[in-house]
Amino acid sequence: MNTPASHAFSYHSCNFCPRRCGIDRSRQPGYCGGPDHIVAARAALHDWEEPCISGFRGSGTVFFSGCTLRCCFCQNYRISSGRFGAPVTQERLAAIFLTLQSQGAHNINLVTATQYLPSVLAALRAVRQRLVIPVVYNCGGYETKEAIDALSPYIDVWLPDLKYFDPALAARYSGAPDYFQAASLAVKRMIRAAGPPVLETVSEGGRSALLLKRGVLIRHLVLPGQKHDSIRLMRWIHDELPKDSFLISLMSQYTPYNKNPLYPELNRRITSYEYNTVLNTAIDLGLTQGYMQKKSSAKEEYTPPFGLEGIVK
Repeated sequence: MNTPASHAFSYHSCNFCPRRCGIDRSRQPGYCGGPDHIVAARAALHDWEEPCISGFRGSGTVFFSGCTLRCCFCQNYRISSGRFGAPVTQERLAAIFLTLQSQGAHNINLVTATQYLPSVLAALRAVRQRLVIPVVYNCGGYETKEAIDALSPYIDVWLPDLKYFDPALAARYSGAPDYFQAASLAVKRMIRAAGPPVLETVSEGGRSALLLKRGVLIRHLVLPGQKHDSIRLMRWIHDELPKDSFLISLMSQYTPYNKNPLYPELNRRITSYEYNTVLNTAIDLGLTQGYMQKKSSAKEEYTPPFGLEGIVK
């Protein structure tokens, strides 16, 4: 397989995400908040992904600082909008991947990495022959076809969000009215790149887990007051994506971390009625391959502590 040239992506005229802002990030950060080098906040084993990702040893997650969406309700707001983190060279990032593998990670999990695309590609290329575990691309779904094509030789599992159907919601909460237009195409392209889900049972010391080795797992977080938008997304998934070509994770974990007077409608958790209405629609549509969350899953423990663990030596 030919490897796409990374020189198509330049920090001097940023075009990594659908915003294509063209900013010279050696002079100023882009919308994402990222400079012209990697900034990351944590690299460690993580137990709070879906069971097929975390397994029993944990997912080797690298949390990158900044974000191309910066959603107003982000549970990782300290790093996505607050930009907490430390500089990381691409050589150091490659070493982090290998360290996580040696610690027993079931996979390498790149969390919100698109704003550092050239550096991430270089790090993945450097360790490609030494990684024997899958690489997971954990993103907001707001991706370009060029980014997906460049990453495809290195990514085994795509873990995109599919956040909104309504452009007005996407504009209000993420400043991206073109979100669904971009994310719907991105998800289809990810499915074409990865193929249908491949799961494998891994056992060790009396423990076992069914792990996703290749494929696409689509996440959707149900938001307060937005069950109808969620239902429209469930219907789009059913109508537009090939059957058995993906897993789905329907999440109820929305937690308002700070009362925000600009978004009063988001200053509460979702109700059981809201979540169950969306869940029942998904079940009625046959979207049953994947995961649902209990209402009690709305906990702050899903947000890991960001203290530069695994980033700073």
